[in-house]
Amino acid sequence: MLKEFRKSQKLMGNIFEITVVDDSEAIAFDHIEAAISEIQRIEKLLTTYSDDSQTSLINKNAGIQPVKVDAEVFQLIERSLRISHITDGYFDISYGGIDKTFWNFDREMKQLPDPELVKEHLKLVNYKNILLDGESQTVFLKEKGMRIGFGGIGKGYAAEMAKRILQQREVASGVVNASGDLTTWGLQADGKPWTIGIADPDNAALPFSYMNITNTSVATSGNYEKFVTIDGKKYSHTINPKTGMPVSGIKSVTMICPNAEIADAMATPVTIMGIEAAIGLVDQINHLECIIIDDQNNIHSSKNINFK
Repeated sequence: MLKEFRKSQKLMGNIFEITVVDDSEAIAFDHIEAAISEIQRIEKLLTTYSDDSQTSLINKNAGIQPVKVDAEVFQLIERSLRISHITDGYFDISYGGIDKTFWNFDREMKQLPDPELVKEHLKLVNYKNILLDGESQTVFLKEKGMRIGFGGIGKGYAAEMAKRILQQREVASGVVNASGDLTTWGLQADGKPWTIGIADPDNAALPFSYMNITNTSVATSGNYEKFVTIDGKKYSHTINPKTGMPVSGIKSVTMICPNAEIADAMATPVTIMGIEAAIGLVDQINHLECIIIDDQNNIHSSKNINFK
């Protein structure tokens, strides 16, 4: 009899929960371990916390020389630059140039950082200065001090790759949930679609709406997870790469799309761009939908969303 088996583990600084449907517990957990190994492999490639990751080598050589990387890293950067282009730079993996000391969302911040200092660091944030050479498969950051990071796309990419491993192992249905960025395929053990709760920004434990999905990915980004309040105004942990300042006015964004990597990557620009511009952009992209909740609890959604 088919059953759902799941395991949670901290990976890439987030809790990943992997669910597979199978009739054998032993086989199910064997599949889950293979998916975890794949996420750990990706973490080693992309992390900025280890000096010998490919990301760290690219950053170390900023302004000095191009760095040869694996095809997988090269292609991920290539796709990231495409998203930067589509979103007019509101998604930008070179945001790592904004010094983390400006913004530490540990609730201890009492004042905004000096805008002049932020401006100085912003000169290093520009996806157009990430130079790729397809022939030699190298990445070169043009300016000394530039840094890239995959915080805006890495979880979705890892979820997508874990799903691919499970599908290669002929797992007919499951869910890879990377702390709210999740991808689903197939059906639950009882033959029904997977039910996803869209978190209520004022009470993350209580969903405000449910969606039945299969073969779909959902990514949610909200200021209810990490924020600071300064002079009575709430600032979310999402930083606008064009201003170096955090976003305010939006409580949460949920992206729905067949691919977890794209859903993850698009959540950031949609949070930053302003509601009208964001929905205008999403409506132009096939198979991409969004739900935005603003600070007044108004719900805005792209044209093909129908609430249950």
